[in-house]
Amino acid sequence: MLDNLTQRLGRVVKALRGEARLTEDNIQAALREVRLALLEADVALPVVKQFIAAVRDKALGQEVLSSLSPGQALIGVVQRELATLMGGGSAPLALATAPPAVILLAGLQGSGKTTTAAKLARLLRQDSRKKVLLVSCDVYRPAAMEQLATLARELGIDCFPTTPAGEPVAIALAALDWARKHYHDVLIVDTAGRLAIDEAMMREIAALHAALRPVETLFVVDAMQGQDAVNTAKAFAATLPLTGVVLTKLDGDARGGAALSVRQVTGAPIKFAGVSEKLDGLEVFHPERMASRILGMGDVLTLIEEAHKQVDRDEAVKLARKVKSGKGFDLDDFKAQ
Repeated sequence: MLDNLTQRLGRVVKALRGEARLTEDNIQAALREVRLALLEADVALPVVKQFIAAVRDKALGQEVLSSLSPGQALIGVVQRELATLMGGGSAPLALATAPPAVILLAGLQGSGKTTTAAKLARLLRQDSRKKVLLVSCDVYRPAAMEQLATLARELGIDCFPTTPAGEPVAIALAALDWARKHYHDVLIVDTAGRLAIDEAMMREIAALHAALRPVETLFVVDAMQGQDAVNTAKAFAATLPLTGVVLTKLDGDARGGAALSVRQVTGAPIKFAGVSEKLDGLEVFHPERMASRILGMGDVLTLIEEAHKQVDRDEAVKLARKVKSGKGFDLDDFKAQ
């Protein structure tokens, strides 16, 4: 995913190699390449504009660290801004509440909500030792209820029994009552999807949210949707107080710009990423790692970190010499630590 962006950024590094300083001219040329690559990767235009402006402000006139080329220094700036664009750091689930903590999943049909519900239940049981109850409120697609029940049996996780004859809010409240009585730590609610946004769908998900008062409302989105993912994200964010995003199908071959757009559009952090179809294929999302993966610049980033450490070592050597000479440790030295 995002291979084209990686290739273009490689050309940026090559173009900047040999320059002594990052200047307005060479930064402009480099950012033009980055901008085109982001747009071709289906990143939303407003997000691209904001990102490019942030990189330009931080990179312009920046002194290049000793032994590093400007291309590598610029890649370091781009990596940090990419990580910031996707949330900056990982965002854990807010489960510190009286059990059962309710997690509501929302999204379009085909985004992977049902599979994500099962994967998340497995992850919470394995990593956090949580007792989880699953429930499907999708009364429109009987196969969804059966699919969730089948996945739950496969994982050995409890699933609240439901039928398509039920009403979504009534099913959800019955499952919540069951979870309380049987001492479940977490209730994960799978909701109905649609092929497109419609008012009835939004009213139903809003009613579920009002009835359940979930601690987490996660928007599940297919990373392969491109610009459609951004439009869907806007619609859900306008209806629900989203607390997080789950990006599915990150292992696909699509351009994957949704990964870079959806955080900015919804204002909600990306909390999990689906990286395979297997039930263990859900991971905590780390923006900084994703940025490094997109750039394919792990070694360069390590080199940049080492350069910063070298500067710190040089300062430490200077301080040691000063103390040895009998000049002592003053307030200026304390401030520098």
